[in-house]
Amino acid sequence: MKRKVTLKQIARELDVSISTVSKALRHSKEISEDTREKVQAFAKLYNYRPNNIALSLKNRKTKTIGIIIPEIVHHFFSKVIRGIELIANSRGYNVIIGLSNESFTKEVINMEMLANGSIDGFILSISKETLLQQDFHHFNETINQGMPIVMFDRVIEEINCDKVIVDDLKGSKKAVEKLISNGCKNIAIITTKDYVSVGRLRTQGYLEALQENKISANKSLILKIDVELDSEDHLEDLENEIEQFFKKNKNIDGIFAVNELYAVTAMKVVRKYDLKIPDNIQVIGFTDGVLSKHSRPGLTTVSQHAQEMGEKAAELLIERLELEVEKEEYGEEEEHYQTVVIETELIERDSTK
Repeated sequence: MKRKVTLKQIARELDVSISTVSKALRHSKEISEDTREKVQAFAKLYNYRPNNIALSLKNRKTKTIGIIIPEIVHHFFSKVIRGIELIANSRGYNVIIGLSNESFTKEVINMEMLANGSIDGFILSISKETLLQQDFHHFNETINQGMPIVMFDRVIEEINCDKVIVDDLKGSKKAVEKLISNGCKNIAIITTKDYVSVGRLRTQGYLEALQENKISANKSLILKIDVELDSEDHLEDLENEIEQFFKKNKNIDGIFAVNELYAVTAMKVVRKYDLKIPDNIQVIGFTDGVLSKHSRPGLTTVSQHAQEMGEKAAELLIERLELEVEKEEYGEEEEHYQTVVIETELIERDSTK
């Protein structure tokens, strides 16, 4: 009896890609007739047969993608969703959106509910409470059940899945270097606690930019905000904390904030002291959203290209879903995950010189 072969083995033997073999076995017109004949002859020689159980599973796919986001009223996440929908709809998929509200429990409940036959896979950004607790069991369980995940923006290295991120460190360095080149000597950073991955990386970029420009980092110029103050219910508390920070550091002439809420709030505090932006203090934020565009003066900011991030996340998930079917049909077992890095861009407005 001839040995059974996998998709990968056929590809290796014929020196073509796995995708080419898959399409040739399905008689795809995308593949030349000569290649189709070679692949099909090889498969016949080794008694190759599709997996009917896998084909049955394929037919039961929902063609729906689940999206889990931490906030719904947020320009960045709304742009990511737009990108996901654009690609998903063009490929015949629908989307369902779940909201974690930065809660670990809500994130788990949303995933359990949607994974119960409603969707084929997840695109998600991790809640701050999950990052704080470092409890990732729900991601591993979902993947182990055969449901692929693509993480974006806030990701964790411990989970083996496809990821889409921006170069937070490089983007932050670019922002701080802009303040330095504009003559700022005492640059403050308003950031998150270190367990929030994007805040930690953006803080690292700030520190590296100072070091590379031979400016000593001053701990008193680093303000780390509790995540509880990020919500609409605590805007006054956030403003008070930033104001106290300014009272202790009256020599600040530049501010880098790791999100636009911190940046716009800092600008409000600066105006309380009759200081002019950018003449007395220059400000740069991160995430080019509605607040950045409509603040007065307009906020110079690092754009994350959120829609592009969403488009890429959708492409990765749909490719993974289609690859899963090929694995089931053709016995391919090896997993290869991608981390796609989206380049940032500094958008200059009137908050810098």
